[in-house]
Amino acid sequence: MTTSAQPHDPYAALRIPDFRRLISARVCLVIATQMQAVVVGWQMYQLTKDPLALGLIGLAEAIPSIVVSLYAGHVADSVPRKRIIITALTVFMLCSLALFLFTRPSGAWALTQYHTLPIYAVIFVSGIARGFLGPALFSFMPQLLPNRKLLANAITWNSATWQASSVLGPVIGGWIVAQSLFHLGGTAMTGLSTAYGVDLALTVVSLLLFTTIGSRPLPAREGEVLSLKESVLSGIRFIFSNQIVLAALSLDLFAVLFGGAVALLPIFADEILKVGPNGFGMLRTAPAVGSVLMAVLLTYFPLRRHAGRKLLWAVAGFGAATILFALSRNFFASLLLLFMTGVFDSVSVIVRSTLIHTYTPEYMKGRVSAVNNIFIGSSNEIGSFESGSVAKLMGVVPSVVFGGAMTLVVVAVTAWRAKKLRVLDLTPKEGAVA
Repeated sequence: MTTSAQPHDPYAALRIPDFRRLISARVCLVIATQMQAVVVGWQMYQLTKDPLALGLIGLAEAIPSIVVSLYAGHVADSVPRKRIIITALTVFMLCSLALFLFTRPSGAWALTQYHTLPIYAVIFVSGIARGFLGPALFSFMPQLLPNRKLLANAITWNSATWQASSVLGPVIGGWIVAQSLFHLGGTAMTGLSTAYGVDLALTVVSLLLFTTIGSRPLPAREGEVLSLKESVLSGIRFIFSNQIVLAALSLDLFAVLFGGAVALLPIFADEILKVGPNGFGMLRTAPAVGSVLMAVLLTYFPLRRHAGRKLLWAVAGFGAATILFALSRNFFASLLLLFMTGVFDSVSVIVRSTLIHTYTPEYMKGRVSAVNNIFIGSSNEIGSFESGSVAKLMGVVPSVVFGGAMTLVVVAVTAWRAKKLRVLDLTPKEGAVA
């Protein structure tokens, strides 16, 4: 941001060459991973016809990510962050290669002999890589900026491009599978193979782009001398000592945990709305479209006044839109409601990221980001497991209604208990750097 006397420049962070390279690399990576998520979900449901299997995909990625997160945060504050990023991306590339080979004659025997187990194994390994990548990327990004005045703008563009990539990924994945089936007259394996091949190519491009970004030394730890155990746990202590950050993280954690319907979209597309893989890709994309449009809007009109109150209303809107989506039987109404969940979620993402970056010292950002990853990054996958499990017990539609209702309960409790978040205001003081 700028001082109150200076005009707001919405493109300030994008003028930094290394930041542009990082954003470009992330775009390729996010498109690849979002494509992969869509294609794996579609493939798994076609193999099993079981909603619980869709939830288990998320759990297979979330468990290893959570297990390694605290140590990964320590590593991100102890080892050059670019080195960690390159290593994690290499693992992602190998995972994409494995999924691609499973759809080729040379590797199809793995699924024939072990059914879905090889897919779960690959997702498990990618979860480990994600656990290390998250803290490293989070803490590396601010190091590319020449001053903290650009941080808020960089956070917003980071979120906007992430969401834009999330728009493209599901569309590309669903389109490739559908077009390969229809136009090429192939089997489902043909479409999956093509999609996984594109996923692999984009991951390689992302890896190459990251290698062009200049390395940065680790920030000085300002006299901090801790044992491994103390260093690993320091991120947790920091989060729990800051009431505003803790409340924002807790709100997002439980809202995403209960309010997500994304894991069940293959069932909505196939059995409820009956729109096939193309429709599935559009449904999977709709929340990201809403998120990216809101994020871009916030680059021009930064969220400052009454930020805490707006955050609470946004998460409440997310829960309400989720309930209405579950009850909808019209494809276009469902798209609109999913779009609105993305709009509301974008507000939460940007406020939470701004708070963490603002309140956390540079030398602790890896460890604090690791805790954020446990709270938020893996809550999507655990939420997928929750959705799949509850759908197995209650049915698909009741499970999504239940999740949306629980989100509204979480908002009500947070608004009641977290006064500091309720009155949070991010408006810069006169003459001060925002």
